[in-house]
Amino acid sequence: MSIRHSYVKGETIFYEGSTSDSAYIIECGKVEISTSDSQGGKRVLGVLEEDDIFGEMGLIDNLPRSATAKALEDTTISIITKERFETLSKLEPELLKPLLKVLSQRLRETLDMLQEGYKLPGKDRRKSRAPKEQEPSQV
Repeated sequence: MSIRHSYVKGETIFYEGSTSDSAYIIECGKVEISTSDSQGGKRVLGVLEEDDIFGEMGLIDNLPRSATAKALEDTTISIITKERFETLSKLEPELLKPLLKVLSQRLRETLDMLQEGYKLPGKDRRKSRAPKEQEPSQV
């Protein structure tokens, strides 16, 4: 059983830094995901539409929201609460595959956006996808 909620155009669904205790699936409408930049302005990360999932990280890591979500038009969403997520993970884990696919896809997209030389956790640095040209050896 999922909880449904409707938001009107311009209404904020959640704020960056707020408690993260549920994920959302868009049934209809559009949602803007944004963060604050260092000057206090808004940086739009993306616009999500029907069947997209957002807010899922909090179901797993319990950390505050990393972005703000706002309805760009009248929007209806299904809410997956932490309790529902935990029940599904125990009783019907196969139903979580779409969520895991979204997480995997977003991780891959994030890795693709990292610039060469960015230090990843651990000792290894991300290697460029394209081989570098060899410098001529100096004799």
